[in-house]
Amino acid sequence: MPVKILMVCLGNICRSPLAEGILQSKLPADKFLVDSAGTGNWHVGQQPDKRSILTAKNRGLDISCQKARQLKPSDFEEFDHIYVMDSSNFSDVTKAAPHEKGKAKVKLMMDEIYPGEKMGVPDPYYGGQDGFEKVYDMLDEVCELVAQKLLKEHA
Repeated sequence: MPVKILMVCLGNICRSPLAEGILQSKLPADKFLVDSAGTGNWHVGQQPDKRSILTAKNRGLDISCQKARQLKPSDFEEFDHIYVMDSSNFSDVTKAAPHEKGKAKVKLMMDEIYPGEKMGVPDPYYGGQDGFEKVYDMLDEVCELVAQKLLKEHA
């Protein structure tokens, strides 16, 4: 049974699809399953933002087949690790957790590099393409550490 990791942001069209694609590319698919979701339902069923798709494509990743979905209570049972992109997502996701065990799975993504600093991955939605490039670089760096940690934990 694969280790399951969920990436969560607000709408599941900018940051979490990039995080899903990046982490997926760093882990063996037979041992790890990576998915993403949003705390809100505005974009359910839609592809990632075209700027996320372009940014990923420029780095050799295809995330165009992903479809946005909203976080659901069963995610707290199904997933082993839940990474959120910022403190607002952290608050929303921990509030949505049906029990303490689920709440304990939720981690702030950038805490993997900057423990306890509550640093968020900025939402690039209202900016230009350069914001998506910066977010990709941040996520690539942290996903490398997460992948190494997961490979060690689940060897």
